[in-house]
Amino acid sequence: MQRTFTRRHFAGTAAAAAGAALACACRQGLAQTAQQVEDPSVVTAAGLTGQAGSTAPSDPWPGKDAPELVAAALAGVPAIPQGPVEPTWDSVRANYQVPDWFRDAKFGIMMHWGVYSVPAHQSEWYVRYMYGGNPGIMQWHTEHFGPPGKFGYKDFIPMYTAARWDPDAWARLFKQAGARYVLSSGEHHDGFSNWDSAINRFNAKNMGPRRDIVGDLAAAVRKVGIESGVANHSSIHFNFVPPLAGSDQYDPEWAAFYSVADRSNRARVKFLQMWVTKNMELVDKYHPDMMWFDMNGGDRSWDPLKLRVAAYYYNRAAQWGKQVTMSAKGDSFLGCMVIDYEREGRAPKQLTSFTWQPDDPIMDKFCYVEGLPVKPAAGLIRLIVMNVSRNGNYLLNISPMADGTIPDAQQQVLLAIGEWMGVNGEAIYSSRPWKISEEGHVHFTTRGNTLYAISLDWPAGELTIPALGEGKVTGGRIEKVELLGTAGKLNFTQDASGLHVKFPIEKPCNVAYTVKITGLKLPPAAKAAGQPA
Repeated sequence: MQRTFTRRHFAGTAAAAAGAALACACRQGLAQTAQQVEDPSVVTAAGLTGQAGSTAPSDPWPGKDAPELVAAALAGVPAIPQGPVEPTWDSVRANYQVPDWFRDAKFGIMMHWGVYSVPAHQSEWYVRYMYGGNPGIMQWHTEHFGPPGKFGYKDFIPMYTAARWDPDAWARLFKQAGARYVLSSGEHHDGFSNWDSAINRFNAKNMGPRRDIVGDLAAAVRKVGIESGVANHSSIHFNFVPPLAGSDQYDPEWAAFYSVADRSNRARVKFLQMWVTKNMELVDKYHPDMMWFDMNGGDRSWDPLKLRVAAYYYNRAAQWGKQVTMSAKGDSFLGCMVIDYEREGRAPKQLTSFTWQPDDPIMDKFCYVEGLPVKPAAGLIRLIVMNVSRNGNYLLNISPMADGTIPDAQQQVLLAIGEWMGVNGEAIYSSRPWKISEEGHVHFTTRGNTLYAISLDWPAGELTIPALGEGKVTGGRIEKVELLGTAGKLNFTQDASGLHVKFPIEKPCNVAYTVKITGLKLPPAAKAAGQPA
């Protein structure tokens, strides 16, 4: 029988198991090895009531944790459920496989939606900037809401209402957009959980929306046949908010929310414990198909914590009888995840042997920022084509408003993607890469023995594909060429210089035109790894 966490269970376990280890670690005065350096953008907020100089670090990733602190944290974490996976990288790797549903899905949607959506200014790092991490934003906050010493980040929580949020309408929109998986916004660097948490009292069920955002959205998208996951950015929360003397960061009621007033070893151990147990809570409450993490991929000091989460998740999935995956940046989880790249610009530009995805925003910033334009749908469709041809997916980040509204401009982009998928989805969904990903502006995908050549641009009368010249493809011969979205066959010729396809006058869509080629005998698609070898 599966057991989910309650606050009482967590507190009791932690107190009983971790007390001695924690006391020992704190007596030894163990500290993080990374040094916080002053952010050169930080300015002393002279003349602003209740404000003082900040010591915000230039990089909020905290660096390495001492092994004793990690061990003390794990002493208070519940055991791994029974299953095939042990908390070692060898065991996790041996039992991991990229889910078929992920390889078939190709297009997913995630979102940045939370308390930071209320000011809707600059970025989702607003809490860091308003307390001194950025002098211009600190001044902007003062002009619009009052000095941070009087109007703190917590005061935005009642304004994060989700009053107009309809998760079923969101799910229908995502379905129309052609998305096959959706990641809800679980928790960002600010420490506010968007689910009904028994571990973190600063959550959307207790305050703000007073709804279980993660749970309601998971139920809605699953009703329309979309896989559901959750994104967790909370690993850097402990050091994220820069201290500001005289602010609400030191209010006893809110000190635990900001994680500023107490950054002792004892507090650090509690934070590490909560990172693990909150992930376990998400696993048990929502059975996510994907657990997505924003964290420092190169830090190996957290490996015992990550392994506990990975083994817990994958053993639970074995009990559920379904394929799941984690996704994160760099080498966060070794050999047992889909690698993620923050923004498309960091994604591979060539065919890879491993599957991957970029998390790419529909605007320049990830959260809703007033006045920012959205990216054109045509450009995003091209990115989908390019990524899929290179063995990747495309994870598009949308930016809802604080009341739960998805702005019309974003909706129109999503609907345009869905309209294109309605014509060309045959070449995208459930496809696999060909032996080459692209040739010029033409990108290739396959399904069985069918080859698809997707031209990003509309050719002037004829499309020539040199890779399909006579003698360049072994196995079968080209028998039929079609253009998805149009009726009938296309005329073509083939010689040593390539396959020459006559295009019709009318376009079937507005961007990225798919030529369907049958008759070839293509080799079976290779099994893909989750990460580079």
